[in-house]
Amino acid sequence: MAQHLYLLCFFFFLSLSLSFNSSISQAVPAIFVFGDSLIDVGNNNHLPLSVAKADFPHNGVDFPGRKPTGRFSNGKNAADFIALKLGLPTSPPYLSVASAPNKTEAFLQGVSFASGGAGILDGTDKLFRQSLTFNKQIEYFTIVQGELVQQLGAQAAQNYLAKSLIVIVIGSNDILGYFSSGSTPPAKSNPQQFVDSLTVSLKDQLKKIYDLGARKFFIAGVAAIGCVPSQINQNKTGGCKEETNYWSGKLNEGVKSLLQGMESELKGMKYSYFDAFGLILQFIQKPSNYD
Repeated sequence: MAQHLYLLCFFFFLSLSLSFNSSISQAVPAIFVFGDSLIDVGNNNHLPLSVAKADFPHNGVDFPGRKPTGRFSNGKNAADFIALKLGLPTSPPYLSVASAPNKTEAFLQGVSFASGGAGILDGTDKLFRQSLTFNKQIEYFTIVQGELVQQLGAQAAQNYLAKSLIVIVIGSNDILGYFSSGSTPPAKSNPQQFVDSLTVSLKDQLKKIYDLGARKFFIAGVAAIGCVPSQINQNKTGGCKEETNYWSGKLNEGVKSLLQGMESELKGMKYSYFDAFGLILQFIQKPSNYD
């Protein structure tokens, strides 16, 4: 996961820069987290074949206990800070509680499905041998929703999920995989078609989460993927790879457009969007502002 090292700063600054709309953050009983290594809190520790793991030093060196926890960071990540901001405990890894006797009690407090290596498309996870794909994460959310209905009743579960916050940070691995040296792009797919396929898939996935009862969404756009080390190494100038950044930006434009459309189409849906792309470029272009 070395290609993500540059984006580790995203954890801290994402968390500090959160500005939920009042309709998003008010009276949130639980947080359900979907995404990749940027907010994985340990699901990949339970995947035996995954090569995307953070179960070794110096991961966790600044976390309480100073031991690796499965977070791809030295300490707390964005998922932890989002929970802290809302006065809630960090949502535990789904795979750590799914088989527990008190799993329904854990589900009521929110869980994280995020998995290092995951992408919007199912095939993206193959880059890291094993991860919970976004579709698999939604499948697990379906199980959680069913447990809540059984425990609370259909209407109470619906009300509970409608008040809960859905956090989604996904898409970086899809872009990185497409533009990585030696990668094999999907058949008959040019960059525009690929980005379009991501937005089409994401809309369907968000609709599935909505149909399960979710109404409040926090979604982060992808960062400037052309500025991660593996992309810089492909650029003879030693700078960020502009083509990758261009299509990262185009994906974000598509995501913002689909979110606006979904909010107007789907009753009760509210969302906050975080511009990770713009923030990362600010760090690069004006580093003195953050001394």
